[in-house]
Amino acid sequence: MRDKNRRRKKRKSKLIMMLIFFLTTISVGIIVCAVVFLNRSNGWKNPKELLVEYMNHIPEKEYEKMYKLLDVEASGNISQEDFIKRNSAIYEGIEMQNMTVEIMEYDKEQMTVKYQTSFDSVAGNIAFENEAYFVKGEDSYKLIWNDALIFPVLQSTDKVRVSTTQAERGELLDRNDNVLAGKGVASSVGIVPGKLENKDSAIEEIAKLLEIEPQTIENKLAAQWVKEDSFVPIKTVAKVEEIEWMTLNTDEETRIEKERQEKLLAIPGVMISDTKVREYPLKDAAAHLIGYVQSVTAEDLEKHADEGYTANSVIGRSGMESLFETELKGQNGCRIYIEDTNGNEKIELVNKEVQNGENIKLTIDSDIQSALYEQFQEDKSCSVAMNPYTGEVLALVSTPSYDNNSFILGMTDEQWTSLNEDERKPLYNRFRQVWCPGSSFKPIIAAIGLESGAIDPTKDYGNEGLSWQKDSSWGSYYVTTLHDYKSAILENALIYSDNIYFAKAALEIGAETLKTSLQQLGFNQELPFEITMAVSQYSNTENIETEIQLADSGYGQGQILVNPLHLASLYTAFCNNGNVLQPYLKYQEELKAESWISEAFSKDVANKVLEGMKKVVNDPNGTGYASHREDTVLAGKTGTAEIKASKEDTSGTELGWFAVLTAEQTAKKPIMIVSMVEDVKGRGGSGYVVGKVNQVLDGWFSRAE
Repeated sequence: MRDKNRRRKKRKSKLIMMLIFFLTTISVGIIVCAVVFLNRSNGWKNPKELLVEYMNHIPEKEYEKMYKLLDVEASGNISQEDFIKRNSAIYEGIEMQNMTVEIMEYDKEQMTVKYQTSFDSVAGNIAFENEAYFVKGEDSYKLIWNDALIFPVLQSTDKVRVSTTQAERGELLDRNDNVLAGKGVASSVGIVPGKLENKDSAIEEIAKLLEIEPQTIENKLAAQWVKEDSFVPIKTVAKVEEIEWMTLNTDEETRIEKERQEKLLAIPGVMISDTKVREYPLKDAAAHLIGYVQSVTAEDLEKHADEGYTANSVIGRSGMESLFETELKGQNGCRIYIEDTNGNEKIELVNKEVQNGENIKLTIDSDIQSALYEQFQEDKSCSVAMNPYTGEVLALVSTPSYDNNSFILGMTDEQWTSLNEDERKPLYNRFRQVWCPGSSFKPIIAAIGLESGAIDPTKDYGNEGLSWQKDSSWGSYYVTTLHDYKSAILENALIYSDNIYFAKAALEIGAETLKTSLQQLGFNQELPFEITMAVSQYSNTENIETEIQLADSGYGQGQILVNPLHLASLYTAFCNNGNVLQPYLKYQEELKAESWISEAFSKDVANKVLEGMKKVVNDPNGTGYASHREDTVLAGKTGTAEIKASKEDTSGTELGWFAVLTAEQTAKKPIMIVSMVEDVKGRGGSGYVVGKVNQVLDGWFSRAE
């Protein structure tokens, strides 16, 4: 019995101990939970960490994440929609990027963070000190937001303004400071909607007169900014000066334009006002050289992001306008400022001064550019004019051409289609291409032959008549020439432009030597010039493949193709002691001729070839004698290149060439002209080109210094 009682007491004691342990454990758990709850805020991000997090969301445009960090009630109960609208409009409107934040001071008791922020904008860098306020929420610290968090002085009723000052585009000038591309005035045809009567029929009539679709006008009138008294520009047209209209010599185009504008003004609601445009005074004469500008597109803005272009900018599309785009366009000015509710400027945040575009002066001479165009405007041709002693390019002409002002005023679909479908290809820039040079290439072969020792200038190659082949292995193929003469030496071969002599000379030179020599003269490589030109070649493959191809190469046929400017550059060696000058287009105040290929030929070789070229022009038997002058010693070379589909083709066309230059460094008005005309067969061959160039030379030498 006693043992039983003892066991009962033991069990009871054990139960009590277990109960005490259980209760103790619960108490400790409660205490631990309380401690954890009381100290949970120790694991929160503190205000300075939250501020950095908030600021890091701004460049990423994560406005919803920014909003989640706010105490909405303490922030004036701003809605998420209004918050996003306000922040995105300002930050994206000023094109904010590259934001940095530096914490300066953190007050734990006041829960304030002083910081400095800096970021780039469309107008430059903006930096300022600011202060952010926080409150303790249920599960974290929260930011108190107001407009001053964007800019310290910004209030909810203020507006952040971005004002852009458009940079003036620089002018393109010729060597004598004549404008090649600059400021012009056109007429802007527009509509004042509130004054428009019988809207539908009026729009139909306006559209017909302007050669545009009525829907184009409807779309412009429907723009959000348009009010009843707004002037809504519809189309830019040529300005017809009153004095131009009154002259007895008014051209048909001016008369038609004047009548069109009078009909437009007769429609109630139509107004015509002056507007600034880009203007090209030489028009067709220099269109391929100067190029044109057009308004930027969405694609342009994306491609040239961060380069300062806006929706109101223009961009160079071709020619010099494109080549010198960076220098010409300048940098727009831009201000960012805060405006109060009354429209008054409150504070300027940043100001980037406008930098107008740079004027670019070219080596071009407007007179000779225009003269060459005038002579060849009806032909498919190209011409190069150079100073042979400096490398300055005086003219680059391609015909037929187009009026680059048309791209400024805007072409109708009919005009654009007409330009593109014209079989003469007026948009095609011929001076950038390569062409078969024919006999204009013979001086180059002569120089290579003399330099390599393959040609003895006094050796008589024999009179072969008007046709010749090396041997029967050539089958039915013969080299033909136009003139029969005695003593087939180098000088006479140049005077009479003997194909047979130069075919034999090429065979003497050999394929490998000719190939190597032409490579050293810039073939198969880019011409060092501001404008990219097609690369001259000696063969369609890496080698001159056959004996016949080699012989044909000797007189500029075969597979020889040369860019006209490259040929002109090679000709400079003959009047610069064998040094090929580098051509250039950007004017230099201090003339300094630079060699592209130094010692391409020896001085003696260069002089021998030049003497032969002088006789081409000054010997009565010379093919270029029609250009002989008493006032100036000229040297040159004619050329006619046959363009055939095959050797048996008898219906092929011909290219006519004439290259001529002042042969003495003492010449008062040094000049070199290289002209090529397509389709001269039956029109006098190279003689047709000589006659045209003579007219240009007459004007050049008669012009006062």
